[in-house]
Amino acid sequence: MQRVIDYLKQNEGRFVNELCEYLRFPSVSAQPQHRGDLEACAAWLAGHCRRIGLDARVCSTKGHPIVVAKTPPGPPGATQPPRFVVYGHYDVQPPEPFELWHSPPFEPRIQGNAIFARGACDNKGQNLAHLKAVEAYLQTGTELPCDITFVIEGEEEVGSNSLSSFLVENRADLACDAVVISDTGMPSPKHPALTYALRGIAAFEITLHGPARDLHSGIFGGTVENPAMALCQLLAKLRDKNGRIAIPGFYDDVQKLSAYERAQFRRFPISVREYQKMVGVPKLFGERGFSVVEQRSARPTLEINGLTSGYQGEGSKTIVPSWARAKITVRLVPNQKPARIIKLIRKQLQALCPPTVRLEIIAGHGAEPYLVSPTGRQAQAALRSLEAAFGCPAVAMREGGSIPIVNQFKKILRADSLLLGLALPDDNPHSPNEKFDLGCFSKGQLMSAYLWPELSRA
Repeated sequence: MQRVIDYLKQNEGRFVNELCEYLRFPSVSAQPQHRGDLEACAAWLAGHCRRIGLDARVCSTKGHPIVVAKTPPGPPGATQPPRFVVYGHYDVQPPEPFELWHSPPFEPRIQGNAIFARGACDNKGQNLAHLKAVEAYLQTGTELPCDITFVIEGEEEVGSNSLSSFLVENRADLACDAVVISDTGMPSPKHPALTYALRGIAAFEITLHGPARDLHSGIFGGTVENPAMALCQLLAKLRDKNGRIAIPGFYDDVQKLSAYERAQFRRFPISVREYQKMVGVPKLFGERGFSVVEQRSARPTLEINGLTSGYQGEGSKTIVPSWARAKITVRLVPNQKPARIIKLIRKQLQALCPPTVRLEIIAGHGAEPYLVSPTGRQAQAALRSLEAAFGCPAVAMREGGSIPIVNQFKKILRADSLLLGLALPDDNPHSPNEKFDLGCFSKGQLMSAYLWPELSRA
């Protein structure tokens, strides 16, 4: 192992230069004009994997290519070692608005101990850290205790539409004991983290239909229901004063937090005052009886994402609008199911809706929550690897967002995912001036190097 660690240290400068090469590709999957850039980026990545000793290929899909790279096979007749998949993505978010960037988004800039560019932390820097760790094993002749397959796709930022069918078609080839993903974050460099749970999501849109057309509010107001007012009153009944969702059955399947989990959450470095300042509100609001960390990651929510009705232009227009609409998402926690929650919400809305308007509900996308036991052998192995690399006790955390692909890995490959994020809270993924801390880049390589023996023993 010492040869691996020495190799990583000796090649730090080259690794940063290679990350800069990777970041110069404007691999924006959402914009058709960048299709050629995505193909060029996939070709560069596959070539890089071959140069460091991996067997790599570029796999065509109906969308953007997927790069698959494997560690060399062992000698014939050898005992089959544990097998792991490392997942990442080379596509990036659109960089707009350009005017808010301090330097061009695809011309990497190093300032202080960070590298600024679109895709720096999300996700090129994070997946390259794993590649560098494996390179260190291969180039020093240090035996890997496991087989590793990298699956790095080009459609994560647009929904991973091609990946599910790719996993099904290549299920036998990708069979593994676990999937390792570094596409999340950590609270601070002194609090490296394993994300062991993700919230799911259920989206829907409701419309209240009133009069057949917009009506003059002076002539008709007071005789017909105002859909905008009715919608506000209806939505207000979906949450009580203590922050709980007021829908019968909504919490029936919610899994209770364990004492271990709540103890882990108390280790988070952010205070209530700091969090309040960060989000810019006069006072925080959340479900009573739970900490801020628990509210934002381990409890279900119902959020109004958008409200639309009536006249939105300059000045006034005195009407009773003919309709009002709200876009809503529900964040779900283990063991809630999107379809059941939407059914419960639909039933409650129908019960609350006044007879003076007509209710229309359109269900949108959904994804189940994800959970792997933080006290399981693989999770504990991951925590030990983080602690060894960062020199600090690692924390087990839940994340409030959703990564639907982890459920696909579970359903198709029958493998749990270990989310070992290297991004910091201020790294600005999806925003102008995205960055990646170079300390996290180098320590992420160390974490990956320690991870493979730990996981193989687990």
